[in-house]
Amino acid sequence: MKTIYLDNNATTRVADEVFDAIRPFFTERYGNPSSMHFFGGSVAREIVNSRENMAKLLGASPQEIVFTSGGTESDSTAILSALSTMPDRREIVTTRVEHPAVLNLCKYLARVKGYTVRWLSVDKLGMLDMDEVKNVITDNTAIVSVMWANNETGVMYPVEEIAKIAAARGALTHTDAVQAVGKIPINLNKTDISFLSLSGHKLHAPKGIGALYIKRGTRFSPFMIGGHQEFSRRGGTENVPGIVGLGQAARLAMKNFEEENTRVKKMRDRLQQGLLERISQARVNGHPGNRLPNTLNIGFEFVEGEAILMKMDEKGICASSGSACTSGSLEPSHVLRAMGVPFTAVHGSIRFSLSRYNTEDEIEFVIEETPRIITTLRAMSPFNLETMKAACVVQ
Repeated sequence: MKTIYLDNNATTRVADEVFDAIRPFFTERYGNPSSMHFFGGSVAREIVNSRENMAKLLGASPQEIVFTSGGTESDSTAILSALSTMPDRREIVTTRVEHPAVLNLCKYLARVKGYTVRWLSVDKLGMLDMDEVKNVITDNTAIVSVMWANNETGVMYPVEEIAKIAAARGALTHTDAVQAVGKIPINLNKTDISFLSLSGHKLHAPKGIGALYIKRGTRFSPFMIGGHQEFSRRGGTENVPGIVGLGQAARLAMKNFEEENTRVKKMRDRLQQGLLERISQARVNGHPGNRLPNTLNIGFEFVEGEAILMKMDEKGICASSGSACTSGSLEPSHVLRAMGVPFTAVHGSIRFSLSRYNTEDEIEFVIEETPRIITTLRAMSPFNLETMKAACVVQ
């Protein structure tokens, strides 16, 4: 049975070009980049090349890029640095739909460290109210942390505009751009954004590698304290294979922007159209247009998401009921609850996230199989069985 992988917002396959690029750094090119000899120095030059590729992808300078272990470390580093360098400011502004890496850190800082967290709401389409943003940022705000694109719905946020508002108040801005980097063009040189987080395994690089953009001139307090690595901003021997892989993935992302926003988006739209046409009482969660080109979150009413995923898995279809970081919880998605998605749909919401490795034939297979799955599950549903008899029509 073939696997149809539509869970790319959880993680991506390592691109063949990336795998080929990193293999030598596990075997014949294993030197420590901090060593004085040529064997190590030649490895150090590869880190320089990767930093340059990452900077080009983000519209930044190489000196503004710090390699980390991934998005969570980058998020924590940015937020904790802002609070450390602005001790007189005791407020954090963030949204109710952030990734747990930001959400849970902010809750911890409020509960244990006494910071005030101002939570921004979203509307039924997952969008922010910019008037609320303007009103909630004050002269006591240290940092505003708003994700560039939501990991569950794909909804994108006006982080560049938010950064301008924050800068006018003297506050720093951080954006968790883990889902956005590599899918949409980003040019940080033209923004007031102070920090940006990204993770390699979301753009066809290995797991365990990420980066943090730190805008030139931004005051910074290291999270990882040790040696001189990463311009003394993140101590510890560098993950050379991961860094080389991330640099190669950045190069490939720049090459594939057009495909991401044409062919991948076309497949996403075909999947959405096909499912909505064949399944009644289904709804798209999130803004219809202001979304990442690869992401579709769709709620099937009166059925449990976990049951849908199990049935899909039997057909070789991999999707998600939300963030992979919270999939072990039976609690409904905090993102969909913040959007006010009805109870009848929130538990039956499935996230499909595509990549350039998906095919049109795979999408057609999912369109063919999913209505059968929903029909079967609704027939067993304890919710309004009489209504469910005609709820799903397979055409």
